[in-house]
Amino acid sequence: MNSPCYPLAMDVGVCQLRSFSISFLSSVLSAESSTPVSLDNSSSGASVVAIDNKIEQAMDLVKSHLMYAVREEVEVLKEQIKELIERNSQLEQENTLLKNLASPEQLAQFQAEVQTGSPTSGAPPALPPNPGPGPTA
Repeated sequence: MNSPCYPLAMDVGVCQLRSFSISFLSSVLSAESSTPVSLDNSSSGASVVAIDNKIEQAMDLVKSHLMYAVREEVEVLKEQIKELIERNSQLEQENTLLKNLASPEQLAQFQAEVQTGSPTSGAPPALPPNPGPGPTA
């Protein structure tokens, strides 16, 4: 029985782990072929205990592989969070700078556009002439 594998890193890891676990369990249980499992009353107790032990070992291995995959995914996500926090900080600084450079009219126009949900035109608002130092006529 094959289950679909998904393109997300965690899903791929789980799918691969599941496939590995099934093949591992099959190989562990088939390794017992040198001592065939019989279900007669004399040895059934020992066989069941042996199988239970093999299953427990296999499940411990699956658990350790799954924990490793989860830890690896957590590290990737922590790195992404760190990058997003840095990017957010940069954007906040840029936003503050732009607010400081904008005229009150531009800020009012921007607020009006934000409230209506659409800009008044497809082009960005034109900047009024900057009355800075320079020659006057």
